[in-house]
Amino acid sequence: MSLDPRLNPFRPDIAAVHLRGKVEAAQFVEGTLYEVIEPVADLRRDPAHEAALDTQALKGERVTVYEISEEGWAWGQLESDGYVGYLSANALGPVGPEPTHRVCVPRTFGFPAANIKLPPMIALPMGAGIAITKTTDVFAIDGYGWHYPLAHVAPLGTPAADFVAIAEMFVSTPYLWGGKSWLGIDCSGLVQIALQMSRQSCPRDTYMQEQALGRPVALSDISRGDLIFWKGHVAIARDAETIVHANAHHMMVAVEPTAGAIARIKAGGSEVTSVRRV
Repeated sequence: MSLDPRLNPFRPDIAAVHLRGKVEAAQFVEGTLYEVIEPVADLRRDPAHEAALDTQALKGERVTVYEISEEGWAWGQLESDGYVGYLSANALGPVGPEPTHRVCVPRTFGFPAANIKLPPMIALPMGAGIAITKTTDVFAIDGYGWHYPLAHVAPLGTPAADFVAIAEMFVSTPYLWGGKSWLGIDCSGLVQIALQMSRQSCPRDTYMQEQALGRPVALSDISRGDLIFWKGHVAIARDAETIVHANAHHMMVAVEPTAGAIARIKAGGSEVTSVRRV
């Protein structure tokens, strides 16, 4: 079986050393670990700003980089879900302290001092990792001295109680193919970030999620938290009658009746392929 290049770092000219003997490449190299230092970093299929957006990495994520081109493109693999692609090298920096907390609301600000009237230094999306050095009754403070509202961050070991409620926080977020933040998100990105916030491992793409997550249940037995799959699409059941999903019909994350969505998508030529209970 051939390896999926979206999850395995190899090209005809270069490949990760651990793939020696599994793929053909002109050279095999050890990767160098970097950290995402921008709030959101686009990971593209090719080294060009007009190339397809496959996914996004969030601040604090680790990336194993195998090549940095003269044009400033870093080719590497995300540690969080194994996705391979090209990021702007400007979005990466040396590996710093391990994140201790993550943003647990759709977005938050880091202020330069304990004063919310000051212009913020950074805006971070849900899931971004922060190395917090101390806390007060109001703020969590990182090594730069930036102050984040304490209620907006959670220790890494603290799972969200209900991943569906996490997904519902993104309602009205614009639809963006490959997106994974409050600025724009797609259907599988919504599922991934919601499950990751509840400390559940989740692959990136819809077909990967359908293969890896949960167990099959009948369409007639849908309950809160079930994932409904079509070819190239996934939605999250809020209850027996409604779903929440990022979709190109509404061009945003929307809540709609399950039966109506199934009928609409079927009219467009796609049947439900499975329902998975995670």
